[in-house]
Amino acid sequence: MSTFPPGFRWGAATSAYQIEGAAREDGRGRSIWDTFSHTPGKVDGDENGDVAVDHYHRYREDVALMAELGLNSYRFSVSWPRVQPTGRGPADPRGLDFYCRLVDELLGYGIKPTLTLYHWDLPQDLEDAGGWPERDTAYRFAEYAALVGEALGDRVEQWITINEPWCGAFLGYGSGVHAPGRTDPVAALRAAHHFNLAHGLATSALRGVLPSRNSIAVSLNSVTVRSVTDSPEDQVARRRIDDLANGIFHGPMLHGAYPEHLFADTARVTDWSFVRDQDLATSHQRLDWLGLNYYTPALVSAADDPASVSPMEGLGTSAHSPWPGVDDISFHQPPGEQTAMGWTVDPSGLYDLLLRYSREVPGLPLYVTENGAAYDDKPDQDGRVHDAERIAYLNGHLSAVRRAIRDGVDVRGYYLWSLMDNFEWAYGYAKRFGSVYVDFATLDRTPKSSALWYGRAARNGSLPPVDDCV
Repeated sequence: MSTFPPGFRWGAATSAYQIEGAAREDGRGRSIWDTFSHTPGKVDGDENGDVAVDHYHRYREDVALMAELGLNSYRFSVSWPRVQPTGRGPADPRGLDFYCRLVDELLGYGIKPTLTLYHWDLPQDLEDAGGWPERDTAYRFAEYAALVGEALGDRVEQWITINEPWCGAFLGYGSGVHAPGRTDPVAALRAAHHFNLAHGLATSALRGVLPSRNSIAVSLNSVTVRSVTDSPEDQVARRRIDDLANGIFHGPMLHGAYPEHLFADTARVTDWSFVRDQDLATSHQRLDWLGLNYYTPALVSAADDPASVSPMEGLGTSAHSPWPGVDDISFHQPPGEQTAMGWTVDPSGLYDLLLRYSREVPGLPLYVTENGAAYDDKPDQDGRVHDAERIAYLNGHLSAVRRAIRDGVDVRGYYLWSLMDNFEWAYGYAKRFGSVYVDFATLDRTPKSSALWYGRAARNGSLPPVDDCV
């Protein structure tokens, strides 16, 4: 029996733009994803999050569903332009009121909220002023963090500053497959640095307004990077990608320094003159825990042919690389079963990631703040959705978490991505990550077999047989 520790958080995760809808209600301003998704050709099917799955109006139904499934925690994000329509100035009380009502509803069911301040929905006005490549955006983010902290700090104990800054910097400003759709490697590196700075500034701002019992973290989509061979050339390729995928964020945030070789590796792109004195000290704030998002590993080698360079994990089809300064490294498809995203299913990558961070920052608790898979889910003739592949995926990755705990890693929670099918960024509504099936025509919710299986795991604190609930 694979039993988890008492107090383990069994949760599900979502993000504001992917589920809320109500894009023009109650004073909400435009975000970069509103602009991007309304630009023809940027999103599959030219779809957008104007309605999404209408969580803004159906949040009570969704919270009741979480409780019915047996979840004890819910990770959600706050829409920055719903709170500050232009990214500046006082908070709009209508925007804060929605999150107050959501948090109260969660607490009423005994579900602990975990709040993410930024999940990629930068107010469009700030992008018009330069966006994340501009230093000022980091200071605006800290002001926003304080506003939300003052409003919800009495009821929300767990706080996450930024979700997956790698995607925000390198997919948004490098390859252009995410909002705002820019393809400038210098802007991508500048954005990465300002995400680090924003995290540090927001952490300090939150500590100034939150009760001392509250905890602050960041969620990184850290990647287990492996090399095709043990040759010196492939090992250098692995190290370089690890620096750009992982070290560029966890270096400043966790250690107060960028990786040793990063500046040299990217010298043909920028001289990093935008890094100012004390920036790294500001980025390096005390964390109470660390969130790790994991989906699949990366497999790299030194490239014989520079034309063979490709984006990691099938992230978009842009001709522009999200890896500034990398023109001599190849990405390979790891062997094994693949999800509907084309990502290889490999729980060992999650185990290795958890062990890595437990050794790199000993004593810092870890949470898996995202893990999940997209499959081509369809209801049967009775309206039920049997997603045996997702159950197997969850069982494998939760078993990896349990193995890490058994081997001494302090993992305190797991958040399934995602609670329900939603707007999957540049893929529109074509990719279903949810444990709850959403009919996008009617917006009716139907728990899939995986939701029932995961709920049973949450209630019992152990993993049921994989054929349960199928």
